[in-house]
Amino acid sequence: MRQWLRGGGFVVIAALICGTAWARGLKTITVGPSGAEFTSIQAAVNAAPQTGAVIRIEPGTYREVVHVDKPKIQFRGATKDPSKVILVYGNSATSTCGTSCSATLFVTGDDFFAGMMTIANDYSKTSDVPSQAVALSVRGDRAVFRHVRLLGAQDTLYAASEKCMDGRSPCAVKRQYFSDCYIEGHVDFIFGDAKAVFDHCEIHSIPHIAGGYLTAQSRSKPEQDSGYVFDHCTLTADPGVKNIYLGRPWRDYSTVIYLNTKMGAHIAPEGWSDWKSAPAPRLPMTTYAEFNSSGPGANAAARERWSKQLTKAEARKYETKAFLAGADGWDPTKVK
Repeated sequence: MRQWLRGGGFVVIAALICGTAWARGLKTITVGPSGAEFTSIQAAVNAAPQTGAVIRIEPGTYREVVHVDKPKIQFRGATKDPSKVILVYGNSATSTCGTSCSATLFVTGDDFFAGMMTIANDYSKTSDVPSQAVALSVRGDRAVFRHVRLLGAQDTLYAASEKCMDGRSPCAVKRQYFSDCYIEGHVDFIFGDAKAVFDHCEIHSIPHIAGGYLTAQSRSKPEQDSGYVFDHCTLTADPGVKNIYLGRPWRDYSTVIYLNTKMGAHIAPEGWSDWKSAPAPRLPMTTYAEFNSSGPGANAAARERWSKQLTKAEARKYETKAFLAGADGWDPTKVK
């Protein structure tokens, strides 16, 4: 059962903090401000065996950069309110080796899970110099996020694959699933070349001097099997925010689909924008589409001419179980 809280939090009747059979057999490691095995999340990850672990995180604010390169690591906030467990740091593209180095949490290990917590980059709160500043960078396969708040400004979530950008090889497209999450930012704040589904998430735009873009998906070749799907999501914004685009193509074959999504009045009527600094128009090569959009921002008649309104039959292939199954038949809806 889902119940929204003001400010992007949740109350969850089902006790996700305890996990399910999927977590059984894994070592449990505790993290907390006091009385736990570790006071640092990274220290708990370092102590986890290569076979995986459940890292139970007590309420508190953990100011650190965390790297997860082991498989089957789970972060489970020991709370029913994800705003009470906060992982935060303030790196930026200008203070590190670039955007890809600026994240608060880096996930490269497969079968990662996070639930009931907040992952944030607060660079924009402490600096007047604009810069990309990632909260979460995910390059692992079969990653699941449930009831997680992702807070940032430009480039909040890097949902990415491995070596697929610009023709690098071997390309390995990675799958990611975000359920009942809250994601906020202003410019390109969900970006990268993963194959990802956002299920019943709130995507929230914050103020920026020149409007903003929800997505910058970066599928770079037609044969790459990547793209973003937003299913039964809600697009919201701070008061006064307007001229927000559903996406713009970071690479030529950018793919973004919105299914059954309620769109606020802040969404620009044309919906989609080209990448204006690209050497040639990219919109003709993109796959930008909607099915059953609703709300004041749903304006099919005014949409960019290269975008598409899907039929019910066309929309079915973007449903979670079909879209993310892969060769191994992965069903992320069973991962609790």
